[in-house]
Amino acid sequence: MIGILTTTILSFILYFIISVYFIVKNNLHRNTILKAIGIVFISLFIVTAIIVYIMMPTITIPNMTIANLLVAFVGVLAFYGITMSKPFTNTSRQFDTISVGIIAAAVIAIPAFFIFGIFALNDTYDSISKQNVEEAKPLDKDATPIVVSPESARNKVQKAMSVVPNTQFYDLGKLQVQKIDDDIVFIAPVEFTDFWRYFRGKETEGYFMISATDVNAQPQFIESKMRYTNSSFFNHNIERTIYGAYPNYINSGEAQIEVDEDGKPWYVQTLYKPIGVTNKPNMSKLNVAVVDPVTSEVTLYETEEAPEFIDGSISSEMASEENEYFGRYVHGWLNSLFGKKDVKIPNESGTESNVTPIFDESGAMHYFTDMTSPKENIDSALGYTLVNARTGELVYYNGAQNNGIMDSKGAREIVDKEFPEKNWTGSMPVLYNIDGNPTWVVNVLDPNGLFKHYAYIKAADSDFVVFGDSARQTLDAYRLALAQDPSNVESTGETSGLEERSGEVDRVVVTNQETGQLIQFILTDDQTIYTLNSTKAPLAVFLQQGDLVQFDVNVLDNGTAIVEKLEIEGLN
Repeated sequence: MIGILTTTILSFILYFIISVYFIVKNNLHRNTILKAIGIVFISLFIVTAIIVYIMMPTITIPNMTIANLLVAFVGVLAFYGITMSKPFTNTSRQFDTISVGIIAAAVIAIPAFFIFGIFALNDTYDSISKQNVEEAKPLDKDATPIVVSPESARNKVQKAMSVVPNTQFYDLGKLQVQKIDDDIVFIAPVEFTDFWRYFRGKETEGYFMISATDVNAQPQFIESKMRYTNSSFFNHNIERTIYGAYPNYINSGEAQIEVDEDGKPWYVQTLYKPIGVTNKPNMSKLNVAVVDPVTSEVTLYETEEAPEFIDGSISSEMASEENEYFGRYVHGWLNSLFGKKDVKIPNESGTESNVTPIFDESGAMHYFTDMTSPKENIDSALGYTLVNARTGELVYYNGAQNNGIMDSKGAREIVDKEFPEKNWTGSMPVLYNIDGNPTWVVNVLDPNGLFKHYAYIKAADSDFVVFGDSARQTLDAYRLALAQDPSNVESTGETSGLEERSGEVDRVVVTNQETGQLIQFILTDDQTIYTLNSTKAPLAVFLQQGDLVQFDVNVLDNGTAIVEKLEIEGLN
C-alpha cells in the first residue's frame, strides 16, 4: 500500500500542475475544464494505481521519473482530446510549453540515467568485499560435504508429491539448500498450481525436506500450513507483502523458504538500496526480509545479522550478480568492452542462478563459481570464487591460472562423452583442492535427473578420471590413483593432516605399472594396505619382509592408506 500511495501521490501532483497549466493557458469554458480535469484525474489515478499494484515498481529516482513522465504524457494527450485543444497554434506553429517540457524531460532523463548507471558500475565493483587467495587449502576428508544435485533431489520429491493433501492443488516450489543441526538438506515448499487452486485452497500444506548428502535418502513431507507464499495472489503474495513494507528496496531473485530450529518455515528475500540515482546495487549494504508465512509479519535485517537458522540471507541471484560485477568491471565499463584487461567471465555451470552452494568445514554456506577467459574457445579456468551466503564477502582463488586447468564446462563435457549410449550427463561441477591437486567433482545423472555416479576429474589432466558410486568411495579411489601417478610426487604435502606410523613389514609386493613401480605392504598385526609410489621414496623398491619402517601416511576409509614419506631402518 505504501508503494501505491507514494506513486499515485506523485502522479497526482503532476496531474495538478498540468491541469493548472491548461486553466491558465487556454481560454476554455469552466465546465469544459472541470470536466477534463475530473475525467483525466480519476481515470489516470485509477489506471496508475492498478499498474503500480500489478507491476510493483520500486520507489527509486529512475523508476519514479520515467513512470511519471509516461503518465504525464498520457495525461496531456487526454487533456488535448477532451478539451479539443491543440498542441500547437495555427499562427506560430510552436509546440505548447507543457508538451515541450515533457518531451525534453524524457529525452534528457532516459539517457542521463543510462550514463549514471555506467558510472555507477565502478561504485558497485568497489562496494564488493573481496580478497584474492593464491590457492585453496586441501580438502579434508570430513570437510565440505559434496551435496546431491538439485535435479536428483527434485526428481525424488516430485515422485513423493502424492503424500500432500489435495495434491492436485500444488506444484513443487524452489529448492533451497540449508544446514539443519548437522545435516545438509534441501527444503522445497509446495506452491499453488494456479489462481483457481489458490482461490479454493487459501493456504498451502507445508514443505518437503530431503538430504543433500545421501543419494539414497527419501524425501520427508512436513505439514506446516502457509497462507502467504510465492504462488498466492493479491495481498497474500510474498513479493507483494515485502513490497508493501519496503517499497524503496529492490529485491534480488525469488523469495525462498528456510526452516528454523522448531521446523517452522520462513520466507527469505534479499533486498538492497541502489547507488545514487541508479538502480545498481550497493554490495556493502545488503539486507534480507524475513516473512512469517502465517501472519505476514515482515522483519528487515542486515544480511549477516539475520537469525542464525538462515544460511542463505544472500540469494543465489545476488551472488551471481556479484560475480558479474567482480569479473567484468575490474577496470570499468570501457575496459569490459574493448581492452578487457583482467576481465573474468563467470561460468554458467552452477545449480542455482549459475552458482553452486557448498558448505565449509565450519558449516558456513558459500556460493561457488569458476571464472574463465572472455576470449572465445578458451576452456581453461582462471580461478574460482566463493561468495559467503551471509556476509556477501567474495574470495577469489586465482591459483588455477598458474596450473593450466580446465573450467567447469570442460569437466561436464568429459562426463557427457563418457556415457553417450546412456545419455548420462554431468551436473554440479565443483572445484576442490584434493591432496594438492585441483580436482573437479561432478555428479553423473541420467536423463530423468537420477544420480548414477560421482566423477573425480584431475583438472590439469582430462584423461585422469575416477568414477564411483559414493563420494567417500570415489574420493578414496581417486587419492589412491593419485598415489600411483608419478607426476604427483608431492601430492598431499604438509597440509593434509598426515599420520605418523611405524612397525615391522609383514608382507610386501612390488609391481611395475605404466606410471612406475608401485609398492604395497602390510605391517605385523595391522591389516591396512599401505601404497607407495617409488618416485616418492626410491629405496622402497628394496623393502623386504621384516624391515622396520617409519612413514607418514594418509589413511583412507576403505582399509587402505597412501604413504607420502618412508624411512627404512638400515637403508636411510
